[in-house]
Amino acid sequence: MAVLATPGFDLQPSAEQVALASNYITNFDFLNQYLPDTYEKEFERYGNRTVASFLRLVGAEMPSNSDLIKWAEQGRLHTKYTAMTAGANGAGSANNVYTVNDANVTGIALRAGQTVMIVNPAANQSVKGIITDPINTGGTGVGSVTVAYYPGTGQPWAAATANLTLFVYGSEFGKGTNGMVGSLEAEDIFFDNKPIIIKDKYAVSGSDMAQIGWVEISTENGGTGYLWYLKSEHETRLRFEDYLETAMLEAVPATAGAGSGVSAATQGSDGIFYVVEQRGNVWGGGNPQVLGDFDAVIQRLDKQGAIEENVIFLNRQFGFDVDDMLAAQNSYGAGGTSYGLFDNDEEMALNLGFSGFRRGYDFYKTDWKYLNDPTMRGGITGAGVGINGLLVPAGSTSVYDQILGKNAKRPFLHVRYRASETEDRRYKTWITGSAGGARTSDLDAMEVNFLSERAVCTLGANNFFIFKD
Repeated sequence: MAVLATPGFDLQPSAEQVALASNYITNFDFLNQYLPDTYEKEFERYGNRTVASFLRLVGAEMPSNSDLIKWAEQGRLHTKYTAMTAGANGAGSANNVYTVNDANVTGIALRAGQTVMIVNPAANQSVKGIITDPINTGGTGVGSVTVAYYPGTGQPWAAATANLTLFVYGSEFGKGTNGMVGSLEAEDIFFDNKPIIIKDKYAVSGSDMAQIGWVEISTENGGTGYLWYLKSEHETRLRFEDYLETAMLEAVPATAGAGSGVSAATQGSDGIFYVVEQRGNVWGGGNPQVLGDFDAVIQRLDKQGAIEENVIFLNRQFGFDVDDMLAAQNSYGAGGTSYGLFDNDEEMALNLGFSGFRRGYDFYKTDWKYLNDPTMRGGITGAGVGINGLLVPAGSTSVYDQILGKNAKRPFLHVRYRASETEDRRYKTWITGSAGGARTSDLDAMEVNFLSERAVCTLGANNFFIFKD
């Protein structure tokens, strides 16, 4: 059993700027002998068609006066390396030299007197010791340390064993000795993003503006009337507002080999999906459907910022899967039906739509219209292509704001729009031409122009999760 016969995408926007039967100006046909029985009000078959809701719920908007937005995020507090290689001394040795081979490490943050634990994950072996001689010459893969082992049994692995893990757990010094030599600097990781300019336009001739239709149209904001162009103008506005959000979701930066139409002026931007896939967490292979699957998500969050509250924006199927997963945790009624979450009341209408739950952290879920809309992300499936949900940490995080020159609290997700004392480009709209009250040119038309210049900042992307097919 399955849902069949998917409806087509009827009444999609048309580039036609004239009054036709297809754009509801009239359905009168002079070949008709009799006047048809006409419904004078347009039927809203798709309800509220806008998809913009995501950033309104979780985001914030702040001005920016630069072509480049930069911020710094805190690095890890403690020192750990996962690609260490043992020196020439073999098993049973009392000490050995270890070389750091971790990628993207410039100089090692290890000092004499620090106590460390070294682990060989491949053989489930470990030993603890103290650093006696660090050699930190800078560069990648050139730092090394000499470690003296505490246990008399010495080193448990052979010489030249690779892919060892080392982390610092403290220090130890003798009586009457000098203090620690050297200090550690806070490691900041710098990120940036560039705003993009988003535009749209609606145009209608002065003659068509003077026409009155037979069908009463209505707009999403509750307005009604018989001037067909008012609806088209309003729908252009709604479509533009959707694009302000979806562009922030889907934008990608231009890379080497980009098409010839991509110029220096159109270099793209780092959208939310792109950022989370690049430096966040990705779930693939279908939705988490059992508690064990979701526990894997929680365990990954444990290794990141461990943000207490999180919101999951998901499509309808993912919402069903989460509801079923939670309902199964208390299933003992007739036919496996659960009433325990509802005071064991069989007379109560059974509601299996869960809005929030706690499992290590607080999670709140909400259906995301963008992922359900068949003219947008809805219906796009397949490994690596379909997106079923996005987990967003709630609240704010501390970052170094280069404009302010100090640490500041910023929402994990927020939009920066171009603005100055004389120009605000958050959301601009203006009318040109000579119709509709405009007096800017001799063009016998009204042109409604829309513009915004903005970028999205995804802070602490390591705390985000994207759920893919």
